[in-house]
Formats: sequence, C-alpha cells, structure tokens
Amino acid sequence: MNDEAPRLIAAAREAARHAHAPYSRFAVGAALLMTDGSIVTGANMENASYGLSLCAETVAVATASAAGRLRDVVAVGVIGGAMDADGRATGVQPVSPCGRCRQVLNEAAQMGGRDLPVHCGAAEGDAIRSYRLSELLPDAFGPLDLGIGRDHPGPDSK
Repeated sequence: MNDEAPRLIAAAREAARHAHAPYSRFAVGAALLMTDGSIVTGANMENASYGLSLCAETVAVATASAAGRLRDVVAVGVIGGAMDADGRATGVQPVSPCGRCRQVLNEAAQMGGRDLPVHCGAAEGDAIRSYRLSELLPDAFGPLDLGIGRDHPGPDSK
C-alpha cells in the first residue's frame, strides 16, 4: 500500500463528519486524489424522499466535475460507519462503494483513461482494503462504449 491510501482515508473520515444521514444514521465520506495532488471530498446527503439521497462518492465526483476536473481523478478513498450520538462515524470494518457509486466512479475513470485505485477504510482504526475499480466493477459500461473518453473527448472537454 502506498502513502496515498492513508491520506485519502484521513480526508474521507474528515468528510464523513459532514454527512447528513438522519435516516440511516450511517455516515460515509469519500475523497478523490486529483492529478495535481489536491483532494476533493464528499459526504453522503440523505433526503426525506429516500430515493433522492446522494452517496458520498457521487457528491465528490460531481464536485470534481463541476470544477471541470472529472478527467483528473487518480485515486479514491472511502469510509463509512454507524453514527454515534455525536454524529460521528464509528466502526472498524472497511466499507466499499455501492454499485451505483462504482458506476459513477467508472465515469471519471474512463474519462481520465485510468483504472482507479479504490482504498476502502473503516471509520476507525487502521484497516484498509485496496482494489482497482475494474475489480469492483468488472466489464463496466461507460463512456468508452459510447465512443467518448480520454482519446475521444465529449462536449465538456477543454
């Protein structure tokens, strides 16, 4: 494991402190490492109309995209855990992105021409499991299937 994993897990833990999860009481934080070394974060945002809730990874990817940096994502960190009475994530088991988030991460991965490392951590402790996105989402459908990607920019490319 390289030094990016602990850095991303720490940033994801900090992001999880801002989770809005009054319904599930499960806080998730995500952190994206960008090509310039900066980190973009996101926290889950639940909604009373449950289907409108947003996962932390989706918030982080949308934030990167809104800044014109979708193609700049080079690695991902994610943590999650049940919230305690103070609203902090707890637990020592690493969590991994849900299926929807894996697909959202795949959009950034294919647009940037990368097989993203995904570092999955626990809300507490040192446990980290690292994967390649292609391991978590084999045979993914994405922009490349539509002829859009790093070598074939879409309309939003610079």
